[in-house]
Amino acid sequence: MVTVKVYINGKLIGTTEEPEAFVKEVKTRRRSNELTHELNITYYEDNNEIFIFTDPGRARRPLVIVENGVSKLTDEIIDKVASGEMKWFDLIHEGIIEYIDAEEEENAYIAMFEEDITPEHTHLEIDPSTMLGICAGIIPYANHNSSPRNTMEAGMTKQALGLYVSNYNLRTDTRAHLLHQPQMPVVKTKSMVSTEYDKRPSGQNFVVAILSYQGCNMEDALVMSKGSLERGLGRSSFFRSYEASERRYPCGQEDHFEYPESMVRGYRSEEVYKNLDEDGLINPEVPVQSGDVLIGKTSPPRFLEDVDEFGTVAERRRETSVTVRHGEHGVVDKVILTETIEGSKLAKVKVRDHRQPEYGDKFASRHGQKGVVGLIVPQENMPFNEEGMCPDLMINPHAIPSRMSIGQIIEMLAGKAGCMIGQRIDGTPFTGMPEDEIKCLLRENGFETHGREQLYNGITGERFRAEIFIGVAYYQKLHHMTSDKVYARSRGPVQVLTRQPTEGRAREGGLRFGEMERDCLIAHGAALSLKERLLD
Repeated sequence: MVTVKVYINGKLIGTTEEPEAFVKEVKTRRRSNELTHELNITYYEDNNEIFIFTDPGRARRPLVIVENGVSKLTDEIIDKVASGEMKWFDLIHEGIIEYIDAEEEENAYIAMFEEDITPEHTHLEIDPSTMLGICAGIIPYANHNSSPRNTMEAGMTKQALGLYVSNYNLRTDTRAHLLHQPQMPVVKTKSMVSTEYDKRPSGQNFVVAILSYQGCNMEDALVMSKGSLERGLGRSSFFRSYEASERRYPCGQEDHFEYPESMVRGYRSEEVYKNLDEDGLINPEVPVQSGDVLIGKTSPPRFLEDVDEFGTVAERRRETSVTVRHGEHGVVDKVILTETIEGSKLAKVKVRDHRQPEYGDKFASRHGQKGVVGLIVPQENMPFNEEGMCPDLMINPHAIPSRMSIGQIIEMLAGKAGCMIGQRIDGTPFTGMPEDEIKCLLRENGFETHGREQLYNGITGERFRAEIFIGVAYYQKLHHMTSDKVYARSRGPVQVLTRQPTEGRAREGGLRFGEMERDCLIAHGAALSLKERLLD
């Protein structure tokens, strides 16, 4: 007889000689509400160990219980739920549905659909797409993609611009992005309905052609139509908030918001103060550049000053104004004057910057196909079809085969069909509209079933020899934008201690020319450039 150890939350509390019966008893009691439904139990036969977990923070998901090859979620119960007689927790209390954690799932045999159930099955998926979380749930036809692409997309969804809160106008977040015209995706999933994604979507529907364009979309670069951008595609605003308060110091001294006088220590040029009022605050809707003062402020001196010739202490105040960050610009959006908890003055200034897609801005579809803008083409040079319609975006054909993100191909077909019939298509993984139905819709609307069309070269007007795959896909603008990252420096600040340049873009830091960069110059034979850079 084998003795099996029993652990609760990793602590050994006893042993049992009938592990199967013990586990069955615990599960039965949990399902009949004698034990908490937050408990999970797992039996590992190889190690002769039973683990019981009740600790918080475990990822758990609901499944329908199956006994003797029959699902406990019968049609009568579904009708009761639909009519509102039974609620979600009633299903749990009556042992119809239970929450399973990752450990207990090891011992479960889960059927995807009710027709798949055999006597061996222990559970049934409520809907196959419920195995996905919020982020993965918005990927249409995710079951046709390779798993790393779905993982990448789940990460990128969080970086997409949209309407991040509805009261952004009243908030002073340090930094915030806002997409100007978010659209609901043509191809939707059931998860989107549950999470109400449609109320605050984070992307736009692009007409996409899979076509290489003069080599400008190599390596995942994207080619975009200038006409589309001028019509407002992918536009967003960036908000940054600055704040300052009148701090109080020992000895009764304090900071002051004011227009700094020219005698204060560290007085900048008159130019940077030109937008301030006499209270030291800037006005809304004033354009500002990097280095312009937003809040004029002076502080008491750090040390006691020298005695002047009259025997009195001349107090020279320091200039400690708040300026626009290095490399940023925009328009003052809001100026708020309020007070801190201690009752001293507090000023907040919100600056907004209007962003139009430019070279190097990052976009991604919902299938992990991310890329940066490599070329913006005038509308007259874009390829067009026989009706004169141009794509908004062109992606490289090489982005598809090795990555196996077939979900995007199906989404483009479905999006095209949805646009023609003026309806949204259900692209829920496992249960969405099948490919054959999409093809029928395309055929009925006078398109080729495989989504390919004859396109004409926008520059020469000649017909392309190959047919080009073109459809409608939902693309997201991500918050990695060129204007936040572009950086160069000639001379700039150095650290006091080591006299080396400061570090980082925000502090006007130096660009490190490291060993590998040095090796490149040696390999090029550009020894004099190297001598100039590292010595002179």
